[in-house]
Amino acid sequence: MEYFIQQLINGISVGSIYALIALGYTMVYGIIKLINFAHGDVFMVGSFIGLFSARYLASVGLPPVIVLIISLIISMTVSALLGISIERLAYKPLRKASRIAVLITAIGVSFFLEYSGVFVLGPQAKGFPEILNKKQYQLFGSSVQVDSNQIMILATTVILMIILQYIVHRTKIGKAMRAVSYDMEAARLMGINVDRTISATFAIGSALAAAAGVIFGMTYNSVDPMMGVLPGLKAFVAAVLGGIGSVPGALVGGLLLGTVETEISSLGYSSWRDGVAFAVLILILIFKPSGLFGKNVREKV
Repeated sequence: MEYFIQQLINGISVGSIYALIALGYTMVYGIIKLINFAHGDVFMVGSFIGLFSARYLASVGLPPVIVLIISLIISMTVSALLGISIERLAYKPLRKASRIAVLITAIGVSFFLEYSGVFVLGPQAKGFPEILNKKQYQLFGSSVQVDSNQIMILATTVILMIILQYIVHRTKIGKAMRAVSYDMEAARLMGINVDRTISATFAIGSALAAAAGVIFGMTYNSVDPMMGVLPGLKAFVAAVLGGIGSVPGALVGGLLLGTVETEISSLGYSSWRDGVAFAVLILILIFKPSGLFGKNVREKV
């Protein structure tokens, strides 16, 4: 039982990263029905921004907690601006184009970000600075251990989720997002600036992906320009599992997927963990296409 609990804690840490990335997928899809496959590469850019910020801030002698907070803020801000730029330059001109055209554009933007990163930064992985000294804590006096990094991951995810829920349900821009998601044309007729609302959605989703990128770098101590491909795809699986378009669904889907992966690895099948993630996608599309928190909606095509 203690071993199972230990793997559950490890799975929640991994799943929190997937959940933060999945939130961007689910928010953008909920607003404009677009699968933004460049989102995983925004996660990569956010990780590198966090890397360079942390290196500089640590070099001037700031306390580790301050380094972490400022690095997160810088990374999230720059990535939010990147998300807005991608939406304005790549997706806005195709607002009335076919879905396949927008999907191909998203894949093109993804490749552009990846190979721009390779060109500018080089293909080699770069070490992420150890911002916080890892400390091990025993739970309930048992052999179950949790380290300070895992606590930081969970705390960051919970805080960002609370902020996101507040924005979506309590602010003017959040109400505009929900209105545009429900009926874009009706929202426009009611005086809502749809373009600004869509840009805000991309900004928020990209900022959350950047936070995941910084957390990922701190967890695995290594980042590279191609690092966004697999976590981005798995986050998409998490979004579909939870019900794409549902914010709580993205969180639950990410945590479930991370837990399943970790448990599979703990049983000695670590080479299967990636295959299991996509097997989950196939099964959910066959048996419950709307996901755990999604709703079946009839749509004319």
